[in-house]
This record gives sequence, structure tokens and C-alpha cells, in this order.
Amino acid sequence: MSTDTVIAEALAETVHEREELSAAAARIEPLVEALLFVAGESLDQRRIAKLVDADEKAVDLALAALAERYDGRGIVLRNIAGGFRFGTSPIAREVVEKYLLPPKTSLSSPALETLAIVAQMQPVTKGEIESIRGVNSDSVVNTLLDRSLICEAGRKEVVGRPMQYKTTPLFLESFGLNSLEDLPDLEVEIERPRELALPLIAGDADVAEEQVAERDEQTESAE
Repeated sequence: MSTDTVIAEALAETVHEREELSAAAARIEPLVEALLFVAGESLDQRRIAKLVDADEKAVDLALAALAERYDGRGIVLRNIAGGFRFGTSPIAREVVEKYLLPPKTSLSSPALETLAIVAQMQPVTKGEIESIRGVNSDSVVNTLLDRSLICEAGRKEVVGRPMQYKTTPLFLESFGLNSLEDLPDLEVEIERPRELALPLIAGDADVAEEQVAERDEQTESAE
């Protein structure tokens, strides 16, 4: 068999494999679309492939086709929190929030500050959070737990065995992050209360003044 013949057969097999892969992707595309529509969480390629009983390469092609088909629409396919899921497009954010969100559902600046500390230092204890913020953090930690933005992460093996906290997948989805590696770097020192320029906070001067006044009152009470 000549070299030219071998090359021709190899090319023919490659073309055939591509055609089979494209056909498989087209077959599972509506199945993948339905899964992503009903899923309440992000689904990665491996899990999707297992559910639709297909090769991961075919799943990749189906996801690419869906992303292209939904591009520029009110619903888009998002790669977030280590997987894929449908979400509303940024162009529709304002009107969707008007429908879904009741008044005062946004987090307060103290809650955002605490959430930023947990995200950067996790797992972290409440005492470590308070050492950085300089104020009692029971209320804001409970708020973040209630909203499922943080969760318990086991007890720290030190005296008293305090509970540690970490962020949840909902935190990643809420802030549009694919993983914790997408967080900006932030250096903090435990045991030294300090003001932090936290990337997750969009506070204003009035809020900052209120926080300073709150800390001053607590200091005077302690004295």
C-alpha cells in the first residue's frame, strides 16, 4: 500500500469521525438545552455527557452551538461556577431585577465587607473576621448564612474549636465568578483591626462615617 493511499484513508477516517461527532452533537443539543433549562445549578461537561449518554467532545460541540444560538438574546448560556447554565443577559438585568427583587434585598456594606473577608481568607473563623473588621460580626455572619452566600466549613483545631466559614457556589454565581481563582488578590493581617479597600464593596462616604462612629462608640463602651 502506497504512502498516498495511507494518507488518503487516514483523512477519510478523520472526516468520517468529524461527521459522526457533528451528528452526535446535533442529536444531543436539544437534550442538553432541556437539562440546562431545568437545572438549578451549573452542570459541567462530564456530568452532562453522563446524563445524555454521549462523548464529552459531542457535548462541547452542543454547548458551543447553544452558546451561539442564544448569543445576543435575553437568555444566554453562561460558563460559571465550574459549569454551564442558562441565565439572563446583562442587557435584561434591570427589568428582571424590577420583577424579582423586592426592596432592600441588597447586602449592606458591613455584610459585603464580611463576605469579602471570608472569600479571601476561607476557611475563616468569626473571631478572625472580627479581628480584621474591629467590630462584632454575629449579625452579618448570620445574614450571609441565611442567604446561603457562606456556609460552615468545620471547626478549627485550636483552643475552643471555633467554627470556620467558607463561600458557597451561590456566592460564585451571584458575583459572576467561575472559581475562587477569579478573586482579586487582597492582603490582610489578623489581630490588627484596619480599614480595608475591599474590591466587593461599593460604599460611599456616609456609610464609612457611620461605621467609624459605630466603632468609636464600641471602643468608648469598652473603656
